[in-house]
Amino acid sequence: MAKTPVLFISHGAPTFALEPGRLGPRLTQAGDQLPRPKAVLVVSPHWMTRGLRVATTAAPETVHDFGGFPRELYTLQYPAPGAPALAARTVEVLRAAGWPAEADEGQGLDHGAWVPLRYLYPEADVPVFQLSLPAGLAPEQAYALGQALQPLREEGVLVVGSGSLTHNLYEFRSHGDDFEAAYAREFAAWVRQVVEARDDAQLLRTLDIAPHAQRAHPTTEHFLPLLVAAGAAQGDEQVETLEGGITYGVLSMDSYLFGAQA
Repeated sequence: MAKTPVLFISHGAPTFALEPGRLGPRLTQAGDQLPRPKAVLVVSPHWMTRGLRVATTAAPETVHDFGGFPRELYTLQYPAPGAPALAARTVEVLRAAGWPAEADEGQGLDHGAWVPLRYLYPEADVPVFQLSLPAGLAPEQAYALGQALQPLREEGVLVVGSGSLTHNLYEFRSHGDDFEAAYAREFAAWVRQVVEARDDAQLLRTLDIAPHAQRAHPTTEHFLPLLVAAGAAQGDEQVETLEGGITYGVLSMDSYLFGAQA
């Protein structure tokens, strides 16, 4: 079968589940227009482990792994089935590429997975499983992990890196709704230019050379899923920016679709 595309999604704050903004409709449009995958594999910074683990859960629970948000958020469910067979196949593919992956039979869907998937596949009728983000992963390793996932695209698996194009939680909590940081726009614009040019060498150096990189990402875990997605996409594949604007003044919601046009 034809290769599935690859997505990087900025999942923003958990309230994205209630506030679709600009990105939500774009994700729904993409889900409607792209070839339907056999399953979705999500790499999220909200499931970090010492090693590499693949969720083989048959019926993953909706994990509300956040606090201090509106009560309505904690009632939301995303009852998509798991994909145990494809998850087990993912373990095989990763081990063959030199990654000592292990199966995890109990992991549910963290909010980095189920929140954006509420828009991409609102009926929750596409199987979903997660791949953990190993703690301490370097940018080059994140990219190599994405490359190791490439064979799954020929088996009907949609690879999704779910992170955040900018992620400064201190500033997220410190400013009102009327605030918008210029640095977030400038950082997002720099990354967009590099991604659309498919200059993966520059992309790998983003956190060292991009304007305001340390302010945009005081820690790296929400940027690494973009590198996983870029690694899973071959360098000559087209990329489209799904513009998401900026929420809460500092969270860029821009996302990228590799290997297809939404």
